[in-house]
Amino acid sequence: MKRVLITGAAGFLGSHLCDKFITEGYHVIAMDNLITGDLKNIEHLFHLEHFEFYHHDVTKFVHVPENLDYILHFASPASPIDYLKIPIQTLKVGSLGTHNLLGLAKEKNARILIASTSEVYGDPLVHPQSEDYYGNVNTIGPRGVYDEAKRFQESITMAYHRFHGLDTRIVRIFNTYGPRMRLNDGRVIPAFIGQALRGEDLTVFGDGAQTRSFCYVTDQIEGIYKLLLSDYREPVNIGNPYEITIKDFAEEIIKLTGTDQKIIYQPLPQDDPMQRQPDISLAKKILSWEPTVTREEGMKLTYEYFKNLSQEELSKKEHKDFSKHIRK
Repeated sequence: MKRVLITGAAGFLGSHLCDKFITEGYHVIAMDNLITGDLKNIEHLFHLEHFEFYHHDVTKFVHVPENLDYILHFASPASPIDYLKIPIQTLKVGSLGTHNLLGLAKEKNARILIASTSEVYGDPLVHPQSEDYYGNVNTIGPRGVYDEAKRFQESITMAYHRFHGLDTRIVRIFNTYGPRMRLNDGRVIPAFIGQALRGEDLTVFGDGAQTRSFCYVTDQIEGIYKLLLSDYREPVNIGNPYEITIKDFAEEIIKLTGTDQKIIYQPLPQDDPMQRQPDISLAKKILSWEPTVTREEGMKLTYEYFKNLSQEELSKKEHKDFSKHIRK
């Protein structure tokens, strides 16, 4: 049985990756420091023989006993609210954390996949964004802590590949949504759905003409899995190329939820990208991958998930005692 380490495992994408690898017959070692992750996302796996969880911060030395076949590094704050609140930790997990995990991959002779992001393109001057575009990033702006952490992450990963011959993969993740997102994390979809469920008007920043492209989580996970098992070592965009303006998307949410909220407008945050659309030609070519879940289908599933949360969970998630399942 192959063994895989997944960091950021209690987060949105990390928890879905745990599900995927368990389903595919792997022994999964999950790791998270729980700054932004939630053990509720993986509690359904605790009883399994081939799942174990380590409560650990990857910016500190990472030790995993026995062999490893794969490492997937998904530990990082990913929402503006989080990385603006904890900017130093965001930079450290992208730099020190990545360095530690690359070292672990070298020690274990394991293949490592690094989770990068469309934010490496910044506020792009090229549309749609392909992997050969170098980006337009403000290194000293408030969003720079996340953007530059990810850009450094890509650089050190390629350095380990070229200098040490490490077997590496890099995925550039575009906006992804689905169950287990946090309602109030500042990202577009949970923010809009949370406001609709609470009966609040929907907040759009700027004039709403900026675009985003939303990929349902099952499509994203399948793309990541295929990339890990491929022979391609440079960055690959994984996302849904069908873009929509934020204003039009807010109107879709109001229609989906059956509410009568209005759209209100607030000033656009500094360096907020005006366009975000992946060119997925490379993923189609080398992975035979493209998204299959339409936004209409995915949003219905996502809305049902949030609607079924209890009112207590909508305001603040209750925490169970998971201590017997946690390794230090």
